[in-house]
Amino acid sequence: MISSVRGTVASIGLDHAVVEVGGVGLAVQATPHTLATLRRGDEAALSTALVVREDSLTLFGFADTAARDLFWLLQTVSGIGPRLALATLAVLEPAQLRHALADGNITTLTQVPGIGRKGAERLIIELRDKVDALAGSAEAPAAPAAGQVRGSVVEALTGLGFPVKQAEQAVDGVLAAPENAGDATPAVLRKALATLGRKR
Repeated sequence: MISSVRGTVASIGLDHAVVEVGGVGLAVQATPHTLATLRRGDEAALSTALVVREDSLTLFGFADTAARDLFWLLQTVSGIGPRLALATLAVLEPAQLRHALADGNITTLTQVPGIGRKGAERLIIELRDKVDALAGSAEAPAAPAAGQVRGSVVEALTGLGFPVKQAEQAVDGVLAAPENAGDATPAVLRKALATLGRKR
């Protein structure tokens, strides 16, 4: 099991980064929020999870062990594979996810593409009592102001290589949509990346 990697960031894509460790470039799948913390040419240290399939070995990277632990925990629920688990952590920060599971907040969980009401109910039933066992279980932080979210997402997008003006336009478009009101930084970042991806 590869539980962590440390090395130089060789490249950053929309859904992964390549980290050079001992002369070997490891492709690490990650959320936009995690990728935004990386800089090409800098050293990175990521907590990782290696998912083994008959035809593939896929490495997933996280900014901290709390996110990685939730990634594994989500997959103990029937119907939740590594891709959907990663998508969940792309939309909800670890503290928000723990809070939603502990409180039985279906509305928050169904913000994740691929998780409907029945799936959210199953997650709550199976994981509500397990999230408290994870270290660092705490109340979800208060939602940041829209201006703070905008600045953080624009900075993250420029860190991924997008021009400032293009990043600002994408973020402003996301924030202007009524259905996105109150979205946290990871959700806005994901939607802005989706918008920029369509324009490429």
